[in-house]
Amino acid sequence: MVRDSREEWKTYNSVFDNFTNRGLFKLASQGYFDEMRSIIAPGKEAVVFTADAKDNATVAVKIYRLETANFNKMYGYIRVDPRYPTLKNRQRQVVFSWTEREYRNLLLAREARVRAPMPIAQKDNILVMEFIGEGNDSSPLLKHATPQNPERFAEDCFAMLERWTAAGMVHGDLSEYNIINHHEEPVFIDFSHSVSLKAPNSIELLERDILNVCNYFRKLGVQREDKEMLSMLLKIASDAQKKG
Repeated sequence: MVRDSREEWKTYNSVFDNFTNRGLFKLASQGYFDEMRSIIAPGKEAVVFTADAKDNATVAVKIYRLETANFNKMYGYIRVDPRYPTLKNRQRQVVFSWTEREYRNLLLAREARVRAPMPIAQKDNILVMEFIGEGNDSSPLLKHATPQNPERFAEDCFAMLERWTAAGMVHGDLSEYNIINHHEEPVFIDFSHSVSLKAPNSIELLERDILNVCNYFRKLGVQREDKEMLSMLLKIASDAQKKG
């Protein structure tokens, strides 16, 4: 299932501990994927791989590190999420809940018509989701692929921000590093930080998202005032909270 003989896997021994390997085997035996192929995104908290699935399809497998993940930082974020009121600061439980939260947030994003990877399965610290790319080649991050039409691309991003806010949610970590340029259309990724507008830090996170996105597009000549965008989204947020 995991091609341990390849040189590139040796760096990721901390990812493939015995517990995680058992989880991967379970998901593979349930038919979610066959063999893991290549590394898409290495990170301190998680590593994303491509994997072969049925009918020559490719899926993405995101594995959160159990031993080296900064679970105290994760706990600091997730403990204010009203969906996890009883979560204790225990390392594995925090990582498992963090992974589950990303799965749930991706489902919510799809329901809100926000372009995001379709979540397929989640078990403990492992998340299987739609692969954004062609063949085994992943589509690039916005940071590395400037859109051909920045104005249109920006409008698309802001429209998705509005829909996500109207759904009562905040991304929490949105920037050019968490937006994919897929065939000149934005795809939002990394929803593990996403929280409900009912969370006490939600407006602070919303402000940061808006500032990051506006600053990026401003460098490309797209003039959007972050204060005006924040005012508009705060109204949308207020309306969403009244409905909720």
